[in-house]
Amino acid sequence: MVREPLLERLSSSILVADGAMGTLLYANGLDTCHEYYNLSHPKEIAAIHKAYIEAGADVIQTNTYGAQRHRLAVYGHEDEVKHINQEAVAIARREAGSDVYVLGTIGASRGLRQCELSLDAIVDETLEQASYLLETGELDGLLLETYYDVEELTAVLTALRPLTDLPIITNIALHEAGITENGRPLVEAFSQLVMLGADVVGLNCHLGPYHMIKSLKQIPLFAQAYLAAYPNASLLSYESDSDGGHYSFSQNASYFEKSATFLVEEGVRLLGGCCGTTPDHVRAMKRAAKRLKPVTHKRVTPLLDEEDFIQKTLKKDTLVDKVKREVTIIAELDPPKTLDIERFKSGIKALDAKGIAAITLADNSLARTRVCNLSLAALLKEGTNTPFLLHLSCRDHNMIGLQSRLLGMEVLGVENILAITGDPSKMGDFPGATSVYDATSFKLLQLIKQLNQGQGYSGASIKKATNFTVGAAFNPNVPNLSRTGRLIEKKVAAGADYFITQPIFNLQTIKELALTVKTSPIPFFIGIMPITSYNNAIFLHNEVPGIHLSDDFLARLEAVKDDKAACQRLALAESKKLIDEALEHFNGIYLVTPFMRYDLTVELIDYIQEKEKRQKEIS
Repeated sequence: MVREPLLERLSSSILVADGAMGTLLYANGLDTCHEYYNLSHPKEIAAIHKAYIEAGADVIQTNTYGAQRHRLAVYGHEDEVKHINQEAVAIARREAGSDVYVLGTIGASRGLRQCELSLDAIVDETLEQASYLLETGELDGLLLETYYDVEELTAVLTALRPLTDLPIITNIALHEAGITENGRPLVEAFSQLVMLGADVVGLNCHLGPYHMIKSLKQIPLFAQAYLAAYPNASLLSYESDSDGGHYSFSQNASYFEKSATFLVEEGVRLLGGCCGTTPDHVRAMKRAAKRLKPVTHKRVTPLLDEEDFIQKTLKKDTLVDKVKREVTIIAELDPPKTLDIERFKSGIKALDAKGIAAITLADNSLARTRVCNLSLAALLKEGTNTPFLLHLSCRDHNMIGLQSRLLGMEVLGVENILAITGDPSKMGDFPGATSVYDATSFKLLQLIKQLNQGQGYSGASIKKATNFTVGAAFNPNVPNLSRTGRLIEKKVAAGADYFITQPIFNLQTIKELALTVKTSPIPFFIGIMPITSYNNAIFLHNEVPGIHLSDDFLARLEAVKDDKAACQRLALAESKKLIDEALEHFNGIYLVTPFMRYDLTVELIDYIQEKEKRQKEIS
């Protein structure tokens, strides 16, 4: 008997999938590499499949969740990746026979534990695993599950979709009901997956039935895809015993029978279980499924009221979220040295009108005294739509002052910070002043992340977690850029969400930086500062450490140095060349306004935005 194709069956039926594999393996005392048990304990794997099928599962999945090369390498089995995956398919198909569907399971790499692989490397390993699974010709579909990071899931789906006509099920894991780890409403993430070719979109792991039902209330019924839900049995509980204690899930199979009814009411057609679920849970869901029919219409209800929606979703679209998906511009305007701030205010207004992602305000850059950037942000915030990104220097504040300053930023709603150590006081206009340096930028990054967890430097609660997104400075103008990888890793480990570079003045540096950071998942904003005159160029080239302008550019500037307009046109043309090169490799552009010449910054913003507009029209 030939099985009806899975999607055709789902078009008219509620199907029940299996439950957890690991839960039962742990119960049998097998707690190392579950996927290797396909080779070392095939009978135990087969017995689990059989138990789920006897409980009523219409769909089972292969024991291959972690059967990718880098995961198997932890146990020394990386050279057996093909054998492990294909034997898993063989075991599942033997137990499934001709009536039960078999899905080839692929688990996420980015999750609760950090993965050191780049996104490209993750995709490559996923394609390798998928090719071995598909090569068997015994599958009814692929199941991509426990993807907390939607960026990873979309990249994997985009790569896999052209390889097979089999159905692809994509299951996201959530930390909070209705909101992905990347801060997007679940409905947006599901819609994107459907557009990329997912045949079934759903949820699995971390949450129990209650929060999955709550999450799915905001999801419409898609014309091109069905919905799935694989909830955990419950939240984990800890039980003390003579061996020191253990974690366990609630034994609540009857609750799953009731929950299955509510999940089906929200449009779910593929019901399964994740961590903690057993054949008893599957048996209970099967009882519910037998008396239920798929819904063809549903009422979509927002997860949150309007105010909470803004706070919990729109607010989470951070600078990092934005730069990961599109070209993003931030522009710096240095606070004035005097109390005549009218031109500064005009500059802020001009930048705000361009609709860029953030306006950055330095913190006494080059150790020269300027009006307090936080005070200026507080003064201008109400009349400015663009968020402010404030530099915070360790030079001018001890640990008391740093924490106080950060708490003040949170109170004022300033959530974007660039953490910097700061130039020594002897460089500035008060060379006798003391540089504090209770902390370096590394320690400041760690403090900010600690505040984001609701704890101050001493460990005491601050009653409410802050919501800072924090950048780190990076100087690419060094003799050997390839040796800076370790520095980048240290700042990321300390808590950096993104990097902002010092201004770059030659194309080769941008190219070298792109090669240096090509495997880094952390976004970079490339610093571009337009030259204002020949004298300005000579000063930067000869007196600022690490800055090197090409001899050709200096010669061309010198040739028109007495023609201010021609000099400016030439300098802007050079900045645009640098921008063009930067956008070949990076999404982030950081425009540094020289000497309050915000008109130059505005022209470069217009150039970038027009360039992006043309690109979108072409594509």
